[in-house]
Amino acid sequence: MKYLMFVCTDTEPDTDPAPEPDIDAWVDKHDASGQRLRGMGLGPKSTATTVRVRNGQTLVSDGPFAETKELIVGFDLLECADLDEAIEVARAHPMARGGRIEIRPQADWDKS
Repeated sequence: MKYLMFVCTDTEPDTDPAPEPDIDAWVDKHDASGQRLRGMGLGPKSTATTVRVRNGQTLVSDGPFAETKELIVGFDLLECADLDEAIEVARAHPMARGGRIEIRPQADWDKS
């Protein structure tokens, strides 16, 4: 099953003094296992553009639409047997300690 893993900042990072996991080691491990299909970081919020359509008009604004201190800074597309496996992959990501990780299964529109 495919899961999209959003890598986000957080206003309350982990305070554990143990060293953070190495991101390159995490990427190498999950690329080699086939669990990580694709991933990348995103540009800074100052480069974001929000697009909405209201009453037939296209509205474009600079920056992320949501006024929040947390930001999505990257993503990874995972291939995992189930949610438990996806959680194990996500919990080992360095940003699980310094930020937060959101996991969502890919929608299966054929089953709706």
